Amino acid sequence: MSRIVKRNATKPAAVMIDGKELWLCQCGLSENQPYCDGSHALTHGEEPGKLYWYDADGRRHEASNGYSGIRAW
Repeated sequence: MSRIVKRNATKPAAVMIDGKELWLCQCGLSENQPYCDGSHALTHGEEPGKLYWYDADGRRHEASNGYSGIRAW
């Protein structure tokens, strides 16, 4: 299933579970959800206020119509 998700976070969140530090993905690009795999590096250079999508090869594309109905919180 394809979907577009608006995310603002461009780096993972560190959490401690049973004394072990884990990094949770916040950008939505990790192939190892919910854990970070470094894919947030792809978000470098994104401009605030613009909406992007990423293809299966990790290439960034700007959403041309802005998807006005997208939920953002």
